[in-house]
Amino acid sequence: MARDVVLLHGFTHTGASWDPVVAAFAESYRALAPDIRGHGAASAREPVTLDGVLDDVAELAPESFTLVGYSMGGRIALHAALAAALRPRVERLILIGASPGLADRAERAARRAADERLADEVEHMTIDEFAYRWAQTPVLAGQPPAVAAAVDADRRRNQPAGLARALRGLGTGALPSLWERLGELGVPVTLVVGERDEKFRAIAGEMARGLSDASVVAVPGAGHAVHLEAPARVAELIATKRPGG
Repeated sequence: MARDVVLLHGFTHTGASWDPVVAAFAESYRALAPDIRGHGAASAREPVTLDGVLDDVAELAPESFTLVGYSMGGRIALHAALAAALRPRVERLILIGASPGLADRAERAARRAADERLADEVEHMTIDEFAYRWAQTPVLAGQPPAVAAAVDADRRRNQPAGLARALRGLGTGALPSLWERLGELGVPVTLVVGERDEKFRAIAGEMARGLSDASVVAVPGAGHAVHLEAPARVAELIATKRPGG
């Protein structure tokens, strides 16, 4: 019998970004990969807030499921796993290149202000202009050409106005830090990072120390977006009961 998995994409992506991972599942999992508010088919859905997105996930998700999130989707997945409506239903959490947010209030406020400024700029861009600019983000450097092309095509499924709303409502500065709540998670957590992603490898190590049941898996040769560069490996980690153990 297929098991259920909910896949939450990163900022500027859509649910379609998970297609290579879903294809690698074969028939072992039933995958649900929604477009998060502000993105893709949900570009115009408002309000673009954490509570709104959590309501969407609660409505979509089955009674018991594995929750997987990448980058922004990973932050949202952490909040979902601690939310009253979803916590009893999440049986396992897998985070790819994700963090619990910014613990320092001043740093979080500065990031929120920066995201507001960027959102103002994005609203005046075409999606082509934005897609080119975002592809230059340092954390995304080094992606194989085929992966970069697929990411670019997925990014162009978005609209600038929706992405601006996502920056304001779901950005790193907008969401509260969960560093102090990691110990509340009572489910196994797998932290997946790319070997080349030094920043998030360090974050994953720090997170693991605050979790009661965690494993860290560094995927050789991969960067920040591990599920795009090594989809078969990510599918394997999702399907493995105790990866890295």
